[in-house]
Parts: sequence; C-alpha cells; structure tokens
Amino acid sequence: MKILMTGGTGFVGSYLAARLIKDGHEVTILIRSGEEARGAPPGVSFLQGDPTRRGPWQEAIRNHDAVINLAGASIFTRWTAEQKRAILESRVSTTRNIVEGIKADEGKSFTLFSTSAVGYYGFHEDEELTEDSPPGSDFLATVAVAWEGEALKAKAKGARVVITRFGIVMGANGGALGQMIPLFKKFIGGPIGSGKQWFSWVHAADLTEAFVFLLKHPELSGPFNVCSPNPVRNRELAKALGKALHRPSFMPAPGFMIKLVLGEFGSVILKGQRVLPRRLLDAGFVFQYPEIDKAIESVVR
Repeated sequence: MKILMTGGTGFVGSYLAARLIKDGHEVTILIRSGEEARGAPPGVSFLQGDPTRRGPWQEAIRNHDAVINLAGASIFTRWTAEQKRAILESRVSTTRNIVEGIKADEGKSFTLFSTSAVGYYGFHEDEELTEDSPPGSDFLATVAVAWEGEALKAKAKGARVVITRFGIVMGANGGALGQMIPLFKKFIGGPIGSGKQWFSWVHAADLTEAFVFLLKHPELSGPFNVCSPNPVRNRELAKALGKALHRPSFMPAPGFMIKLVLGEFGSVILKGQRVLPRRLLDAGFVFQYPEIDKAIESVVR
C-alpha cells in the first residue's frame, strides 16, 4: 500500500513509518524542508510541502492509498493565546487541506487515518470512557472535536475515515517518559499533584501495531481509542518508573507549582481520564504491553 504521512518525522511518526516499511508498505513523508528528513527511518520517500497551506503536495494524495495525519503543534508548553491558536489551527488547517486533496475516484478505496487524543473526552475522575462517551468542553476537547470534524468530511468523498484517539505514548527517545526519566535518575521523581488522576497510556509498539491492524481491516472505521486496556493512576505510573530505574518515587510535585509553571496546560497533567480501547478489543486486537510495569521496563531497557 502507498501511504502518505504528515508528522512522519516526529516521535510517533518515526516509530510508525519504520513499522510500515517493515510490513512492506511504500511510505512517503511530507516535510517542510530537507532538515526534517534527518534521522528518518531508511526506506521512506519524501515530499516537500507545508500541510497547513494549500499547495502542489495536495495533488500527490491521489497517488496514494492512504494518508496518515499526525501533524500538529505541540501541546507540551505553556498555553499563551498565540500557542492555543497554533495548536488548533495547525490541526484543523492540515486536516482540511488533506481532505480537500482527496479525489472522489469511483471504484478506488482510500483511507484517511486522522489522529486525535483521549483529551477528546475532557477531564473525568473514575468514570470509564469508551468511544461512545461524549466529548468534553475544555480547550483540548474542543480542539479534538474540531480536528475530528474536519477529518470526517472525507466520508462525503467516499473515503474510509479512521480516527485514532491516542493515549500518552510510552517509547524511547522522546514523549512523556523522555521528560520524566531524567528527573527520576536525579532522585527527584514522583507523583504529580494528588497522584490520584488517571493516566491513559499506550506503548509505542502497540500504537504502531494498532495502525497495522486497522490497515488490514478495511471494514473498520470511525473512532478508536489507541490506549492500553489498563489505565493507571499517576502514582502507579511513578511507582512503576521508579522500580524500573531503581530510584525512589516518593518525591511529589505539588499541584500549585505545576499550575504556576505551566498555567492552563497544568490541568492536563493534574487531571485526567480513564479511557478504554473498547473498539480495538472488540475487533480482536491484542496488546503486547497491556500492563504499565512491563511497558516501562521495555522502554527503559
């Protein structure tokens, strides 16, 4: 299958591109400049263009069987008004431009994989959330709703649309663990805030396998929670990470300090949601790393 990827050189994209190449797919990554190609997995091709803007790159979509849309400005920063605008517009404009480039070719099957996040559901306490749960009303939830809404417009062109709502991705060389491991190694790691908040996560290997699984099952469409079937509380995450690194995990980060440093984004860390991948499980997908201890051990190792 010929696959075009946006965001293919990022943390998640690099894992996914390498896995798709291994499975025999032809992968082309859309990049803004040659600098982005550095460190990309061997075997991929590149197409230059800015996905947030219309351009000749849109014509290349018709030469592919699927688009995997991972692009979007990082949320892991203090949210100024300008940053919030970038978080929303980078996702919505990229998705809109991809959908615009999809041609309604009779008889040709086409799949759009568009990323979203478990933040779609907003902040919750102990309630279990599945793909049927309604969206939240906080900033990230409204971003996810707008993002998904643009992607679903591709259905009018006959495309299969798969919405992948990611949990926090656990992998080497980046992501949440890339920020947490150095703190634990310095003996200053531990729970954040109360430590009671739920943490919905997924090992990078399971995330990539979920994409491979969904590619092989064209009858599946719509939203899929891509997260472990066993979400954990923040204090359980800290305990598992401390155990894997042979470091203590009792040094809490007070909630007021998180809010002081990160502002509104701090709520994402101090609150959470308990999300389950019901549709993946019902479809027969099997997780390699369903438990947090083994997942973290594999990343640290």
